[in-house]
Amino acid sequence: MSGLLVGPCLKVELRITCKGIQDRDALSKPDPCFLLKRKSHGQWMEIISQRKLCKALLRPGGTVGKAIVTISAEELTGDDDYIELSFSARKLDDKDFFTKSDPFMEIYRMNEDATMQLVYRTETVMNNLNPVWKTFKVSLNSLCSGDHGRKLQCTVWDWDSNGKHDYIGEFEASFNEMRGAIDGRQVQWPCLNPKYRVKKKNYKNSGIVILNQCKIIKMHSFLDYIMGGCQIQFTVAIDFTASNGDPGNSCSLHYIHPYQPNEYLKALVAVGEICQDYDSDKMFPAFGFGAQIPPDYKVSHDFAVNFNAENPECAGIQGVVEAYQACLPKLQLYGPTNIAPIIQKVANSASQEVHTKEAMQYFILLILTDGVITDMADTREAIVQASHLPMSVIIVGVGNADFSDMQMLDGDDGILRSPKGEPVLRDIVQFVPFRNFKHASPAALAQRVLAEVPHQVVDYFNSKGIKPKAPRHFQSSRQLGP
Repeated sequence: MSGLLVGPCLKVELRITCKGIQDRDALSKPDPCFLLKRKSHGQWMEIISQRKLCKALLRPGGTVGKAIVTISAEELTGDDDYIELSFSARKLDDKDFFTKSDPFMEIYRMNEDATMQLVYRTETVMNNLNPVWKTFKVSLNSLCSGDHGRKLQCTVWDWDSNGKHDYIGEFEASFNEMRGAIDGRQVQWPCLNPKYRVKKKNYKNSGIVILNQCKIIKMHSFLDYIMGGCQIQFTVAIDFTASNGDPGNSCSLHYIHPYQPNEYLKALVAVGEICQDYDSDKMFPAFGFGAQIPPDYKVSHDFAVNFNAENPECAGIQGVVEAYQACLPKLQLYGPTNIAPIIQKVANSASQEVHTKEAMQYFILLILTDGVITDMADTREAIVQASHLPMSVIIVGVGNADFSDMQMLDGDDGILRSPKGEPVLRDIVQFVPFRNFKHASPAALAQRVLAEVPHQVVDYFNSKGIKPKAPRHFQSSRQLGP
């Protein structure tokens, strides 16, 4: 997990195998899947400290079964760059009687424990001894775990419909060798069949495999963009609907206790104090929704908490806190809980950034709400449109309401779509119920809330082909994660 406030972390690849699984299908082989969980703040988790962990699967009732699961862990030392490879072959052995071979190729990585890990399998080119396979992309971490000299085994097969593919030959390579094709030069390997080398005196090879192009695709990190001067524009939206309770009553979620901050303030400060480190002017727009506001006390869903529509910005997170506390006595809590207007307001600002074609600003909207939103259709539409912009939406659920609808907006359980069926271009919503962190530190809440933001920032700019600017003399007061 990477987050805005975490320190240096390691990337680890897990490889999972299982043997001895009981066959529960009558007419076919089982179709196993493996679910890995962890427990954090009441949720399940699994921590692996060994390089290899073997455990027996338990039957219902807790008895030990025959099936054994093996989880191998290997630290990834490389970066997140991808490479684009274009392979072809010529004069491959013909393995078919009436037609020519139908070749495909597999690339395996040699792991630290001497096992082989499939990295990529090409498509099959039918009836062709001189195939040209489609160009494909693979991450350097997947290909060689960042070790450019790591051994790769490449095997060429003749495809058969019964699944019993005929072996043509193989060769060994490494990413260092593949780099020879970066400038458009070809790199070639003889495709060898060891059995033929023993049996046939004049055997040379079973064909030649050619790498026609190797292209490195640089994947920039969140840190690259921040150090290039990208600013996080942080906006707060606070729910002032009547379901929060009368602020003058100690049972209200908006009650201002003289010694203990309410849940709105706790969530605001925990998240805001992290985000403000990535905003140079420390000025934050703060809006409210769902209240009747002076002077005419009409319901508004995007009013400035400081009541200055021309300049809704507050000086620092403390300024937002003070504006929030000052506005409470002047409002009449009302409803309904509509959040589409505030999403659209921030999206309008983010849309101006699109035209610059530079990685200078990214917008984060923090919505603090106590209940189920009532304009779900409009909200889905607003989020789908915002997914095309440099923008993320964080929703923190305050109180004990049923927030099940929020999971749909989060998109972790499936692709969010607009009422017309248009899918989000990318996942930009993170929902967190505050009640899961009542007894945790503010840092734990902030880490969970902001966990997806670095990836969302990088995902947006990379998708637009926008590179970070050259590093500037920019320093955060906190240690950055990757």
